[in-house]
Amino acid sequence: MRHSKRFRELGVKVEKEKEYEFSEAIGLLKELASAKFDETVEVSVRLGIDPKRDHVRGTTTLPHGTGKAKCILVITDGEFVKKAQSAGADFVGSDDYLKRIESGWFDFDVMIATPDMMPKISKFGKLLGPRGLMPNPKSGTVTQDVEKAIKEVKLGKVEFKMDKAGCIHCGVGKVSFDEKKIEENIFQLLKGLLEAKPAGAKGTYFKTVTLSSTMGPGIRLNSRSLLEVLK
Repeated sequence: MRHSKRFRELGVKVEKEKEYEFSEAIGLLKELASAKFDETVEVSVRLGIDPKRDHVRGTTTLPHGTGKAKCILVITDGEFVKKAQSAGADFVGSDDYLKRIESGWFDFDVMIATPDMMPKISKFGKLLGPRGLMPNPKSGTVTQDVEKAIKEVKLGKVEFKMDKAGCIHCGVGKVSFDEKKIEENIFQLLKGLLEAKPAGAKGTYFKTVTLSSTMGPGIRLNSRSLLEVLK
Protein backbone atom coordinates (compact mmCIF):
# COMPACT_ATOMS: atom_id res chain seq x y z
CA MET A 1 0.00 0.00 0.00
CA ARG A 2 1.40 3.38 -1.05
CA HIS A 3 0.82 6.19 1.47
CA SER A 4 0.34 9.85 0.61
CA LYS A 5 3.18 12.38 0.81
CA ARG A 6 1.51 13.93 3.86
CA PHE A 7 1.34 10.57 5.64
CA ARG A 8 5.00 9.82 4.88
CA GLU A 9 6.04 13.23 6.23
CA LEU A 10 4.14 12.60 9.46
CA GLY A 11 5.56 9.09 9.72
CA VAL A 12 9.11 10.45 9.88
CA LYS A 13 8.26 11.98 13.27
CA VAL A 14 7.48 8.54 14.74
CA GLU A 15 10.37 6.26 15.70
CA LYS A 16 9.29 2.91 14.26
CA GLU A 17 11.16 0.69 16.71
CA LYS A 18 10.36 2.75 19.80
CA GLU A 19 7.70 1.80 22.34
CA TYR A 20 6.37 5.11 23.60
CA GLU A 21 5.27 5.77 27.14
CA PHE A 22 1.63 6.74 27.42
CA SER A 23 1.82 10.49 28.01
CA GLU A 24 4.45 10.96 25.29
CA ALA A 25 2.40 8.95 22.79
CA ILE A 26 -0.77 11.00 23.34
CA GLY A 27 1.15 14.25 22.98
CA LEU A 28 2.64 13.01 19.71
CA LEU A 29 -0.76 11.80 18.51
CA LYS A 30 -2.26 15.27 18.96
CA GLU A 31 0.74 16.88 17.28
CA LEU A 32 0.45 14.64 14.21
CA ALA A 33 -3.32 15.06 13.77
CA SER A 34 -3.44 17.67 10.99
CA ALA A 35 -6.57 16.79 9.02
CA LYS A 36 -9.26 19.42 8.49
CA PHE A 37 -11.74 17.43 10.58
CA ASP A 38 -11.72 16.18 14.16
CA GLU A 39 -9.97 12.85 13.76
CA THR A 40 -10.93 9.76 15.72
CA VAL A 41 -8.44 8.34 18.20
CA GLU A 42 -8.01 4.67 17.33
CA VAL A 43 -6.47 1.85 19.35
CA SER A 44 -5.24 -1.38 17.77
CA VAL A 45 -4.25 -4.30 20.00
CA ARG A 46 -2.60 -7.48 18.72
CA LEU A 47 -3.50 -10.20 21.17
CA GLY A 48 -1.22 -13.09 22.05
CA ILE A 49 -3.85 -15.77 21.63
CA ASP A 50 -4.70 -18.23 18.88
CA PRO A 51 -7.77 -16.86 17.02
CA LYS A 52 -8.55 -20.39 15.82
CA ARG A 53 -8.95 -21.59 19.39
CA ASP A 54 -10.04 -18.57 21.42
CA HIS A 55 -12.14 -15.53 20.66
CA VAL A 56 -12.33 -12.16 22.37
CA ARG A 57 -15.51 -10.12 22.16
CA GLY A 58 -17.24 -7.77 24.54
CA THR A 59 -18.33 -4.25 25.37
CA THR A 60 -17.20 -1.46 27.66
CA THR A 61 -18.44 2.05 28.35
CA LEU A 62 -15.91 4.80 27.78
CA PRO A 63 -16.04 7.37 30.61
CA HIS A 64 -15.92 10.30 28.18
CA GLY A 65 -17.83 8.79 25.28
CA THR A 66 -16.66 8.47 21.70
CA GLY A 67 -17.21 12.06 20.66
CA LYS A 68 -19.73 10.93 18.09
CA ALA A 69 -23.50 10.95 18.52
CA LYS A 70 -24.65 7.50 17.42
CA CYS A 71 -27.85 7.03 15.46
CA ILE A 72 -29.90 4.26 17.07
CA LEU A 73 -32.47 2.04 15.38
CA VAL A 74 -34.68 -0.10 17.63
CA ILE A 75 -36.53 -3.02 16.07
CA THR A 76 -39.53 -3.78 18.25
CA ASP A 77 -43.27 -3.39 18.50
CA GLY A 78 -46.09 -3.12 21.03
CA GLU A 79 -45.34 -1.57 24.43
CA PHE A 80 -41.62 -1.24 23.69
CA VAL A 81 -42.14 1.34 20.93
CA LYS A 82 -43.00 4.19 23.31
CA LYS A 83 -40.25 3.14 25.72
CA ALA A 84 -37.65 3.28 22.95
CA GLN A 85 -38.92 6.62 21.69
CA SER A 86 -38.91 8.10 25.19
CA ALA A 87 -35.34 6.87 25.76
CA GLY A 88 -34.15 8.77 22.69
CA ALA A 89 -33.95 6.20 19.88
CA ASP A 90 -33.71 7.84 16.46
CA PHE A 91 -35.80 5.23 14.64
CA VAL A 92 -38.28 2.75 16.13
CA GLY A 93 -40.32 0.14 14.28
CA SER A 94 -40.28 -3.40 12.91
CA ASP A 95 -41.28 -4.62 9.47
CA ASP A 96 -41.20 -1.15 7.93
CA TYR A 97 -37.54 -0.64 8.82
CA LEU A 98 -36.55 -4.19 7.87
CA LYS A 99 -37.99 -3.55 4.39
CA ARG A 100 -35.91 -0.38 4.16
CA ILE A 101 -32.78 -2.33 5.15
CA GLU A 102 -33.57 -4.93 2.49
CA SER A 103 -33.60 -2.06 -0.03
CA GLY A 104 -30.16 -0.88 1.08
CA TRP A 105 -30.91 1.62 3.86
CA PHE A 106 -28.24 1.71 6.59
CA ASP A 107 -28.48 5.24 7.99
CA PHE A 108 -27.90 4.15 11.58
CA ASP A 109 -24.91 3.21 13.75
CA VAL A 110 -26.45 0.75 16.22
CA MET A 111 -29.40 -1.63 16.01
CA ILE A 112 -31.11 -2.70 19.22
CA ALA A 113 -33.85 -5.34 19.17
CA THR A 114 -36.20 -7.09 21.53
CA PRO A 115 -35.75 -10.91 21.55
CA ASP A 116 -39.06 -11.59 19.78
CA MET A 117 -37.81 -9.67 16.73
CA MET A 118 -34.67 -11.76 16.20
CA PRO A 119 -36.27 -14.46 13.99
CA LYS A 120 -37.15 -11.70 11.52
CA ILE A 121 -33.81 -9.91 11.84
CA SER A 122 -31.76 -13.11 11.43
CA LYS A 123 -32.84 -13.25 7.78
CA PHE A 124 -30.81 -10.07 7.22
CA GLY A 125 -27.61 -11.45 8.74
CA LYS A 126 -25.66 -11.22 5.48
CA LEU A 127 -26.53 -7.53 5.20
CA LEU A 128 -26.08 -6.55 8.84
CA GLY A 129 -23.22 -8.82 9.94
CA PRO A 130 -20.43 -7.49 7.68
CA ARG A 131 -21.34 -3.93 8.71
CA GLY A 132 -21.18 -4.76 12.42
CA LEU A 133 -24.87 -3.93 12.83
CA MET A 134 -26.30 -7.32 13.80
CA PRO A 135 -27.85 -7.21 17.30
CA ASN A 136 -26.29 -9.64 19.77
CA PRO A 137 -27.20 -10.58 23.35
CA LYS A 138 -23.50 -10.53 24.34
CA SER A 139 -23.23 -6.88 23.37
CA GLY A 140 -26.49 -5.99 25.11
CA THR A 141 -28.26 -5.08 21.89
CA VAL A 142 -30.80 -7.91 22.12
CA THR A 143 -32.82 -7.14 25.21
CA GLN A 144 -36.24 -6.32 26.59
CA ASP A 145 -34.72 -3.45 28.56
CA VAL A 146 -34.46 -1.21 25.51
CA GLU A 147 -34.28 1.92 27.66
CA LYS A 148 -31.11 0.74 29.39
CA ALA A 149 -29.53 -0.35 26.10
CA ILE A 150 -30.20 3.04 24.50
CA LYS A 151 -28.83 4.89 27.52
CA GLU A 152 -25.61 2.84 27.47
CA VAL A 153 -25.00 3.56 23.79
CA LYS A 154 -25.54 7.28 24.36
CA LEU A 155 -23.14 7.25 27.32
CA GLY A 156 -20.31 5.85 25.19
CA LYS A 157 -20.68 2.09 25.10
CA VAL A 158 -18.41 0.50 22.48
CA GLU A 159 -18.14 -3.06 21.23
CA PHE A 160 -14.85 -4.77 20.50
CA LYS A 161 -14.36 -7.95 18.52
CA MET A 162 -11.20 -9.81 17.63
CA ASP A 163 -10.60 -10.28 13.90
CA LYS A 164 -9.15 -13.35 12.16
CA ALA A 165 -5.61 -12.03 12.66
CA GLY A 166 -6.07 -11.84 16.44
CA CYS A 167 -6.37 -8.05 16.53
CA ILE A 168 -8.81 -5.63 18.13
CA HIS A 169 -9.52 -2.22 16.57
CA CYS A 170 -11.62 0.38 18.37
CA GLY A 171 -12.25 4.12 18.29
CA VAL A 172 -11.90 5.69 21.73
CA GLY A 173 -12.70 9.36 21.25
CA LYS A 174 -11.62 12.40 19.27
CA VAL A 175 -8.25 14.14 18.94
CA SER A 176 -9.91 17.30 20.28
CA PHE A 177 -10.41 15.59 23.66
CA ASP A 178 -7.89 16.72 26.26
CA GLU A 179 -5.08 14.27 27.02
CA LYS A 180 -6.59 13.10 30.31
CA LYS A 181 -9.87 12.11 28.67
CA ILE A 182 -8.08 10.22 25.88
CA GLU A 183 -5.96 8.43 28.48
CA GLU A 184 -8.95 7.40 30.61
CA ASN A 185 -10.90 6.17 27.58
CA ILE A 186 -7.97 4.05 26.40
CA PHE A 187 -7.46 2.55 29.85
CA GLN A 188 -11.15 1.67 30.01
CA LEU A 189 -10.93 -0.16 26.69
CA LEU A 190 -7.85 -2.08 27.81
CA LYS A 191 -9.57 -3.00 31.09
CA GLY A 192 -12.48 -4.34 29.06
CA LEU A 193 -10.09 -6.45 26.99
CA LEU A 194 -8.48 -7.84 30.14
CA GLU A 195 -11.89 -8.76 31.53
CA ALA A 196 -12.69 -10.57 28.27
CA LYS A 197 -9.44 -12.57 28.32
CA PRO A 198 -10.16 -16.28 27.70
CA ALA A 199 -9.62 -18.41 30.80
CA GLY A 200 -7.18 -20.72 29.04
CA ALA A 201 -5.07 -18.00 27.42
CA LYS A 202 -1.37 -18.20 28.28
CA GLY A 203 1.67 -16.06 27.58
CA THR A 204 1.68 -12.37 26.67
CA TYR A 205 -1.89 -11.16 26.22
CA PHE A 206 -1.14 -7.70 24.80
CA LYS A 207 1.48 -8.38 22.12
CA THR A 208 1.36 -4.83 20.77
CA VAL A 209 -0.78 -1.78 21.49
CA THR A 210 -0.78 0.92 18.81
CA LEU A 211 -2.33 4.37 18.96
CA SER A 212 -3.23 6.45 15.90
CA SER A 213 -5.58 9.11 14.59
CA THR A 214 -7.79 8.57 11.55
CA MET A 215 -5.26 10.02 9.10
CA GLY A 216 -2.09 9.60 11.14
CA PRO A 217 0.65 6.96 11.49
CA GLY A 218 0.65 4.34 14.23
CA ILE A 219 2.43 5.05 17.52
CA ARG A 220 3.43 1.90 19.36
CA LEU A 221 2.92 1.96 23.14
CA ASN A 222 4.96 0.28 25.85
CA SER A 223 2.50 -2.54 26.58
CA ARG A 224 4.45 -3.71 29.62
CA SER A 225 4.05 -0.32 31.30
CA LEU A 226 0.35 -0.32 30.44
CA LEU A 227 -0.17 -3.71 32.08
CA GLU A 228 1.55 -2.50 35.25
CA VAL A 229 -0.88 0.43 35.49
CA LEU A 230 -3.87 -1.79 34.72
CA LYS A 231 -3.09 -4.33 37.44
